[in-house]
Formats: sequence, C-alpha cells, structure tokens
Amino acid sequence: MAKAKPNDETPIPTDIAKLNFEEALAELEDIVQRLEAGDVSLEESIDIYTRGAQLKRHCEAKLRAAEEKIEKVVLSPDGSVQAEPADLS
Repeated sequence: MAKAKPNDETPIPTDIAKLNFEEALAELEDIVQRLEAGDVSLEESIDIYTRGAQLKRHCEAKLRAAEEKIEKVVLSPDGSVQAEPADLS
C-alpha cells in the first residue's frame, strides 16, 4: 500500500513542531547524509525521506516567521530613528 506524500496541508508531527530551527536543520542534514550514503533499506529510505520533507517544511515555516519579524532601522527626513519592516525580496 502506497503512503501518502507529505504536502503543505499535512500537519507537521508534534515531535517536529517542538524543534527549534537549528535542531530541525541538524536532523534534516543527518537524513540527507544517510540517504546519500545509501546504507539504509528502501523502506527505511522512504520513511526518513518523508520525515525529511516534514523537517524541510518546518524549517521553511520557521524562516518565514523570522523574516516577518525582521525590521530595519532607518533615519527619517527629520533625523529621528525609526524601525520599519525590512524588504527581503
């Protein structure tokens, strides 16, 4: 029986949602190394690939949230310092 592919509507598992960005990225890097080494069975490869996809989505969400919080400090025409959202595009 085929497993469903993770997508943007699939909820991220609770254990992944509890990870901070650095922890999730470290686990994702470990998964990539394991898959590249080819030392795991096909079934395990599928399972860890699925977890890797979930970790990737979690990391992307954390980055988007961080980008929304970033502000840049600007000097207004009257010489006062103000903060405004940074344009990261």
